[in-house]
Amino acid sequence: MLLAHELIGHAHDPAIVLIHGITDSRHAWHPLLHSLAAHHLVLAVDLRGHGESDSDVGYDPISYATDVVETASALGVNDALVVGHSLGGVVASAFAAIAPCRAVINIDQSLRLSAFKAALEQLEPMLKGDDESFQQALELMFTAMDGPLSASEQARLREHRRADQAVVLATWAAVFESTEAELDATVEALAGGITVPYLALHGIDPGPDYGPWLQHLVPTATVEVWPDMGHYLHLVDPARFLARLAEFEAQVGA
Repeated sequence: MLLAHELIGHAHDPAIVLIHGITDSRHAWHPLLHSLAAHHLVLAVDLRGHGESDSDVGYDPISYATDVVETASALGVNDALVVGHSLGGVVASAFAAIAPCRAVINIDQSLRLSAFKAALEQLEPMLKGDDESFQQALELMFTAMDGPLSASEQARLREHRRADQAVVLATWAAVFESTEAELDATVEALAGGITVPYLALHGIDPGPDYGPWLQHLVPTATVEVWPDMGHYLHLVDPARFLARLAEFEAQVGA
């Protein structure tokens, strides 16, 4: 599927692909877009069932990532640094497992989905209830993760959200329906395909054993925790994030 998108910058510059989180859209990246486009060809997409992109069947990481790969290829965006936030971090990881790219930056998305399962199950009845209950569950989740994100940024993100219950439940179906062992096996298979440099930035601490766990699965991974920055650390401190991205890019080679 070709996705709704924005493509800005110059074709001769190194490419970056930006992938948003669940219910968000490419608009989530707008505070960073023009700074990145000064020295990059930047592609920001709306995932299927999000933003202005069409819905479809299949909301697993590979289906999401295949859309992004096809869209990037159709637009001539090659050898990209793939940056994903939240759900986008899983999709960026899947992108690297199925298609060539330069490197991956995963913003505040643990790949330990078995741990996510326990947290999500607490909200499962609300998420699967009527629309009011579903929207309340999402609001509880996002409010808990906002951290020091400014009120204006919170309002901007909520303005552009597309909270489609069918899409959200389909995206999380494997987490609801699989055992922890099955989720671990799925992640291990996905991670085994990632060979490029991989930077995991976390504003919410994933725990002291997460770094070694991820590096066992993805030997190229570097894990950094920016304490108390919350889920949207790249929007809480855009200058710091852009500087870290530039540093990482210099290390891996543009």
